[in-house]
Amino acid sequence: MKTITVLLAEDHQIVREGFRSLLKNEPDLDVVGEAQNGRQAVDGVRKLKPAVVVMDIAMPLLNGLEAARQILKTVPATRVIMLSAHSDDAYIEQVMALGAAGYLIKQTSAHELATAIREVAKGKTYYSPAVTKRLQAQQPTVREGRIKPRIAHLSSRELEVLQLIAEGKANKEVASELGISIKTVEKHRQNLMAKLNIHEISGLTRFAIAAGIIESSVQVTIL
Repeated sequence: MKTITVLLAEDHQIVREGFRSLLKNEPDLDVVGEAQNGRQAVDGVRKLKPAVVVMDIAMPLLNGLEAARQILKTVPATRVIMLSAHSDDAYIEQVMALGAAGYLIKQTSAHELATAIREVAKGKTYYSPAVTKRLQAQQPTVREGRIKPRIAHLSSRELEVLQLIAEGKANKEVASELGISIKTVEKHRQNLMAKLNIHEISGLTRFAIAAGIIESSVQVTIL
């Protein structure tokens, strides 16, 4: 029996431990690493090169979508399953656009999680029934027309800056986190506002929530 190596990326320790405990009962699945933020996930995958990453979308410092994008670019052999508490179209579209192999709702069962990991490890895709239902309900032309949202025009660095701004961090904190100068942060912020046609920090935050870059209990329409 071939063992499938897995890295768990989830910022809530109790949830991460729960997944690890569930997968421990599966003889062909081996959790080789864990991450509690997006940066750790990217670094962990580069170092461990697991077959599959189970990645929460709502991750601090670097959100799961951008972390997955970087992983798929630098370690393309690793398959990514995105995990979220939501099945909103904004999240589904971005997951599909970045090339993730699966999308699971957090309420998924242990059996479904194990099945999803095995399926994507074979080169297939796997979506929770609730996600599949939403996809089937959409007209293909409509879905394809919305699959490339405005964030497609942003660079990876701009997306990182956008997330940190949306998380409420000041320019100095953003600069420290990314290892760049405050002047560079300000330049990225200016570029974000110009590309998105948004002229205030609150607008950037609303856009980040609506685009699925960060999660919020408040539903927002993309500007």
